[in-house]
Amino acid sequence: MTVTKKPFKILGIQQIAIGGQDKNQLKKLWVDMLGFQFKSTFVSERENVDEDICAIGTGVHEIEVDLMQPLDIEKKPAVHQTPLNHIGLWVDDLPKAVEWLSANGLRFAPGGIRTGAGGLDITFVHPKGNDEFPISGEGVLIELVQAPPEVIAGLSS
Repeated sequence: MTVTKKPFKILGIQQIAIGGQDKNQLKKLWVDMLGFQFKSTFVSERENVDEDICAIGTGVHEIEVDLMQPLDIEKKPAVHQTPLNHIGLWVDDLPKAVEWLSANGLRFAPGGIRTGAGGLDITFVHPKGNDEFPISGEGVLIELVQAPPEVIAGLSS
């Protein structure tokens, strides 16, 4: 494994995704009690998810909390297990990040770079390593999110 200078920068936390069997129970806490604002709903049969995207903060300092429930509790992925489903990180150059991290032993989940629920390019770091790619999220699924220009400008200090 060769570690060279990184050609990208992690800018900050983009989102935290929390799963449960009933997202309405999650909304009681995150929206009604803690004051996060409901933004939109995203549904994907392929990802077995019905999620409400909520946020706090504004502009480049906005952080999402995605409240997720499975469409079918018997199918995979089981977005309600574990309750902390994943953490999303802003990255300034997603393709360069994926290339460099892969070359240095980081394992990515299947699916590659694709458009995520928020319309931005995303990919996931696998929670478990393997022989070929021994570095992982160590039990945590991590989403890397391509930051739009205004986020890059606002968080690149």
